[in-house]
Amino acid sequence: MSFWNRLLGKEPREALNPQRLDYLNEGLALERQGDFEAALTSYRLAFRDNPTDSRILLNMAIAFTKTGQPEEAIRHYKRALELDDTLGGAHYGVAFLLLKRGEVQPAAEHLRAFLARPPKGADAERWVRHAESALRDIAGSPAPETT
Repeated sequence: MSFWNRLLGKEPREALNPQRLDYLNEGLALERQGDFEAALTSYRLAFRDNPTDSRILLNMAIAFTKTGQPEEAIRHYKRALELDDTLGGAHYGVAFLLLKRGEVQPAAEHLRAFLARPPKGADAERWVRHAESALRDIAGSPAPETT
């Protein structure tokens, strides 16, 4: 389309519609670069466009963990699990954050859910062993006293 046609408003309607950005992939790229705050912004925009995409919430939770915001991370892991309770990564992530907070029984439940559907892949064995080890530690630790 020529400059004059665009200037005079004779450009086809379809050419005027802006392209939507892929905020999820942008966030992932920013996270790989170590810019977690910018990644969170991209994830928020992605979630605004796709409010039922549990993967976006999962990525947000990971970024919140990496920025030292465990409460926000837990909240986002739980929201992701509300949308898709089969997300192994969300069960795994929230379990270890809950353990750090001293919430042993809920953490154990999430570890069991993670191990019920273990991930596949090259690194999966490492994560499965870590979850199994944490569950053994929980089982071997004394129960908290109730008064």
